[in-house]
Amino acid sequence: MAVIKLPESKVQQLKDICKSFNNDKGELINVLHKAQEIFGYLPAEVQEVVAKELNISIAQVYGVVSFYSFFSMVPKGRFPVSICLGTACYVRGAEKVLDEFRKQLNIQVGESTPDGRFSLSCLRCVGACGLAPVVMVGEKVYGRVAPEDVKGIINEYANL
Repeated sequence: MAVIKLPESKVQQLKDICKSFNNDKGELINVLHKAQEIFGYLPAEVQEVVAKELNISIAQVYGVVSFYSFFSMVPKGRFPVSICLGTACYVRGAEKVLDEFRKQLNIQVGESTPDGRFSLSCLRCVGACGLAPVVMVGEKVYGRVAPEDVKGIINEYANL
């Protein structure tokens, strides 16, 4: 795995955020949220800075980052696509919708398109079970999505 060179200005910003939380290891999740806002994701190099600033082990930081699905260790696409695989969505065909997104974008779950426009992930429940199956692109929610709707959803973001 390649080592990522973090921009010094962003590293300083991250250190300032840690300081704003009094470098308190109990604030790890809050610090990680802010770090992900700055960098867009949490590569090992960011986790190392956080661990050093909060005086905790890298393993502890990694444990939190890998446990919570909100955190990402890989860059997300400009338009992150998330397919709900909760019970209601699954029963109503979310797996087929996911398969169509895989096919149309030519990527697997956890990957981004080579141009960085789209990334693909799964969720457990977005709380819109009446609209199942549900797809989110960024913060926009699409309900009652069928496989034949996927191409149209992707095309909405073609010229953005």
